[in-house]
Amino acid sequence: MISDGSFRLDGKLALVTGASRGIGYFLAKDLAARGAHVIAVARTVGGLEELDDEIQSAGGSATLVPLDVTDLPAIDRLGGSIHERWGKLDIMIANAGVLGTISPIGHIEAKVFEKVMSVNVNSVWRLIRTTDPLLRQSEAGRAMVLSSSVAHSARAFWAAYAASKAAIEVLARSWAEESKQTRLRVNSVDPGGTRTAMRAQAFPGEDPDTLPTAAEVAAKIALLCDPRIDDTGKLYNVRQGKLLDYNEPG
Repeated sequence: MISDGSFRLDGKLALVTGASRGIGYFLAKDLAARGAHVIAVARTVGGLEELDDEIQSAGGSATLVPLDVTDLPAIDRLGGSIHERWGKLDIMIANAGVLGTISPIGHIEAKVFEKVMSVNVNSVWRLIRTTDPLLRQSEAGRAMVLSSSVAHSARAFWAAYAASKAAIEVLARSWAEESKQTRLRVNSVDPGGTRTAMRAQAFPGEDPDTLPTAAEVAAKIALLCDPRIDDTGKLYNVRQGKLLDYNEPG
C-alpha cells in the first residue's frame, strides 16, 4: 500500500542525508512539517542553515549536522550521539549521492570511481550499520535508500553510478530480509527524472521545465515514512506511484 498522505510524525525523529539541497532538502522540510524532529546531514553549512530557517519559520525543529559522508568514523559518531540523546531513530533516509562522470568504463579516473563508491555505497553501509539498532528501538522504524533506474538498465557510460545504485539496492534488500520479523521496514526509491543539479549535470541539454521539481518528488517519497506502511524489501517507483517487487517491471 501507499499512504494517502494523512499521517503525522509528531514525536518522531528523522535523519536525512544530503539535506542541504534537492530532494533531501525538501524531504527534510516535509517531514518537519509533519511534526518530526529532523536530523539534517550535509556538507554545505549554508544550505543547512537555510533549511533550518525554513523549518523553524513553519513551526518545526531540526538538528543540523555538517558532515561529509565520506568521513565514515563521523557517521559512527553520529549514531552514537543519536543513541545518547534520543535512544532511538524512527526514520532514516540515505539520500546523499554523487554522479561521478558519464564516460566509458576505461576512461573513468580511479579517484572519481572511488569517490562515487565512497559516497554512494560505503557511506550508506556505514549509515545502515550505525542506525540499525536505533531504528529497531522505534515503534515503526522506516528506512529508505535513494536509487535510480540505471541500477537496472546497465546503460552505456553510466557504469560507476549505476553500479553504486545497484549495490545499495542489494544492501537494502538484504537488510529488509534480516529485519522482516521486526517492526523495521526498509525500501529503495527510484525518484525518476527530477529537476536537480545532478540531473542537469547528467543531461546538460535537457529542458528542466519538462521535469517535476525536487519538492514534488520529495512529497511522494515522504509517503513511505507513514508508520502504517508494512511493505519491506521493495522498490518505490515515484513515476508510477507504487511499490514494486523486484520481479516486476520498473
